[in-house]
Amino acid sequence: MTSPKVMFHGKGKDGRRKSVAVLMGGPSHEHEVSIKTGKNVAKALDRTKYDVKQIYISKKGEWDTDIKDVGKIADVAFIAMHGAYGEDGTVQALLEAEKIPFTGSNAATSALAMNKYLSLRTFQDHGFIVPHSFIVARENWKEEGPALFEKARHYVGYPFVVKPNASGSSVAVHIVKTPEEFMKAMDDAFVYSRHVLIQSYIRGREVTCSVLDHGFPESAFPLLPTEIIPRTSHFFDYDEKYSEVGAHEITPARFPAPVLQHIQRLAVGLHKLLRCRGFSRSDFIVDEHGHVFVLEINTIPGLTEQSLLPKAAASHGLQFPSLLELLIEGALRS
Repeated sequence: MTSPKVMFHGKGKDGRRKSVAVLMGGPSHEHEVSIKTGKNVAKALDRTKYDVKQIYISKKGEWDTDIKDVGKIADVAFIAMHGAYGEDGTVQALLEAEKIPFTGSNAATSALAMNKYLSLRTFQDHGFIVPHSFIVARENWKEEGPALFEKARHYVGYPFVVKPNASGSSVAVHIVKTPEEFMKAMDDAFVYSRHVLIQSYIRGREVTCSVLDHGFPESAFPLLPTEIIPRTSHFFDYDEKYSEVGAHEITPARFPAPVLQHIQRLAVGLHKLLRCRGFSRSDFIVDEHGHVFVLEINTIPGLTEQSLLPKAAASHGLQFPSLLELLIEGALRS
């Protein structure tokens, strides 16, 4: 799949540098990852084109600069936040209310993508292949408890996956094989989300594919898919993502060209279906029969030095400062 030429406008019409407020932190379990992303973004932005301001949001949700002032000091907000508040539509809605341009998807798209169950149902309704899944509320867990183990075995098979319905970075994701593991996994997942997703476990090869655009979904183009081979875990969990000796990543993924192109089409299709903006990264499992299962879509992929999207962009010939410029220009254009 061929991508359109990436073009940049540089400075504004008045010749001055554009002011970018990099938002980082926030009240989520991914606070520290967000700080890494934010500092990495701020460091990489071209100072000949951008006046960079770092804005920190505490774990209590307190801003070190009033949001009403962000629009006065910056032309655009760069959201370098993950998880609840930063990726679920909350901060996007705050910025929309103040009419401040920002990178990434709007509030509605962000909220839908963050809700794994609803987004998977949306994908399934539009013909994408997804794992069998059902959702459990905290109240139901308190009432049914261990009885849910048999329900899960009957509905999604065995073993199965337990994960928070609204969390990122593979936090509290468990592959469950016994009732004892199930109890522990459910308790752990409910720490991070009010609802827990139970899914069939798909044996296969993990692959992710990032998508970029020029500020509107119709301009979306894919990067090369990356195959992920965990070194110490059975899947791409938090430690595999952020450890210096984490998963082995291969770009392009080791699949025949038709399979790679199919994965790219799927990733672009998901991006357009949810009306994502700027960037997204979709995660898949390719089973032994060649079926490609959609696991989830991320509307604010990590931008740390270990993150997948910057590496895929570099393989595409798009170095990190240029990637950031693409996202900023797209935000100002939309």
